[in-house]
Formats: sequence, structure tokens, C-alpha cells
Amino acid sequence: MSAAASPVPPVALRDAAVRDLAWLLSSASLLAPSAGAPLAQPWASVADAARTAAWLAALDAQPAPLHDALAHARPVRLGRYAECLLGFFVGHAPSLRLVAANLPLRSNGRTLGECDFLIETARGERLHWELAVKCYLCVATAGTASLADFVGPNLADRFDLKRAKLVDHQLRLTARDEFASLGHAGPWRAQMFVKGWLFYRADDGANAAGAVADPPEIGADHPRGFWITREAWPKFALAAARRDVAWIVLPRLAWLAPRAFDDADVACGRCVPLASDAVIDEVARQSGPLLVAALARDASGGWRETARGFIAPDDWPRRASAFAAR
Repeated sequence: MSAAASPVPPVALRDAAVRDLAWLLSSASLLAPSAGAPLAQPWASVADAARTAAWLAALDAQPAPLHDALAHARPVRLGRYAECLLGFFVGHAPSLRLVAANLPLRSNGRTLGECDFLIETARGERLHWELAVKCYLCVATAGTASLADFVGPNLADRFDLKRAKLVDHQLRLTARDEFASLGHAGPWRAQMFVKGWLFYRADDGANAAGAVADPPEIGADHPRGFWITREAWPKFALAAARRDVAWIVLPRLAWLAPRAFDDADVACGRCVPLASDAVIDEVARQSGPLLVAALARDASGGWRETARGFIAPDDWPRRASAFAAR
């Protein structure tokens, strides 16, 4: 079974951290597989998927062990949060055994890199997983984009550079001669675990994801969102308001699975639905792009995320295009 086939839909889970973990395991990869860079498979068979489904359901009913692990790690960065979630999975999942995590590889006093996860499957396969969780905004306006056109919201990261580091360096660590000295006998099959969201410009008030074709390196069916400038936001939000949509600002550790809330979440302040003009007030307090999610009422009376996107400063597209062209 492929990693994109979910044994438990994240939306069926109530606990936010468990839902993030299920999404991390089951969402489509941002990158397509390529020679020497296959995709990680969290479950290898229908039976493995069924065991994972039962494990996730049990964890959702009693999530304290996951909460305790996160409280101990105290992640503040999205990548570290995702690493903690995946580490909990490979350390407790029914079909995997964690051999090592965050294993540094050194030579002559110099650090060559760090292996994210070394894993042994129930069938005895030895896997080297490299994890990356990213949110990139596409700045291409027509035709087929390149990976360089996908940039981080703070213009400190670019998808082509990340892929090159992942494929050309990180995935090759366990194949280096120096790795044998660490005592973890192989061979190890290196696989990439690249999850996240890609955002496409939607200044005309509709998601324009189809206006630009993705490059072949990008995986099919990856999670998509929109991005828009502050100037264009009122028109965009007006169209959404006609569909009785409310908005929330997503803190960084809420950037994984689509959000879901009930009235208790609203009552205790975990969810504060905002009108579009209140979102503008939040945007005005930020110097960079702000990630927001659209919420709509579901059949049970709760709130479910229906879309998400970045609201960027008006000069951000110019700076982002220059960063993409470097």
C-alpha cells in the first residue's frame, strides 16, 4: 500500500496531535519518487495498514503518551514538531522498530550529516528515512513552474535547493564508507519522507492552482493552498463571506493537518473564528506572510477547515521573484 493511502482519515480523529500524526503519515508527498530517491512507505501491506489504523484509533482514544512525548521535547519549529510525531510513530508503531534517530555521521572531527531515522520493518528490511516538512509558495505566473519558483514564506528557503540537499547528500549518508564505523550494519534502503503544502497565487478571488503547471519533480495530489497579497485580500474574502466562511490564524505548529474544532474549542479559546476584516487587523501586526484557514460549519455543528492560504505583504511578490531567480 502506498504512503498516500490513509488507513484512518485524519478528519475522523478527534485529538489534534494524533490527527497531525495521521496526516503526516498519509498525506501525499510533495516530491515525486526518482532514481535513488524513493518515497518512504509507513506501511508495506494491507495488514500493516489495518494494524496502523487500529493503533491510531487507540491513540486517539488515549493520546496521553503522545502528549507526554511532545511535552518532553517541547518543539517550537514545525520541522522539529513533525520529527517528534514521526519519531513517536516509528518508536511505537506495530510494524516498525526504531534502530536510531538523529544519528550524526562524522569524519576527522567534521560532521558530514545526520541520519533522521534508521528503521527495521517486521520483514527485516532496514530503512533510512529522511524527513522534510515544508510550506512553499509558487511565484510563477504562467506556463510550467520550476522547483526554484517555490519559495519559503520568509524567503529563506527554496524547493530546488532543498531537494538537491535531500537527494544528493542526506539520502546518501548511509551509503558512505564512514557509516560502517557507527556499528549499524546494512545495507540500508534510503527513502525520503517529504510532506507539507504548496501554495498558488489566487489574487483574482479564486484558487488559481491550475493556472501554472507543476514541474515533474513535484508529487501528484499534494496538499494545496492559496496565497494572496494584503491589497487583494478584501475582494478575495468578500467572495468567501458569501459562503458563510470564518477565518482563523494558524500558528506554526498548526500547519500540518487541516484543522477541526468543536464548540468546546471555541469556548476555551483554542479556536477563535474571525471575520475577514479582523484578519486584516492580524495581518497588519505581522511583517511577513500570515497563514490563515477558512472554516465552515459541518453537520455536527463544529468547524472544519475548507481551505488555507498565506496573506503576504504587497511587496512580497517582487522580493520572492528575485529570490527565485538567484
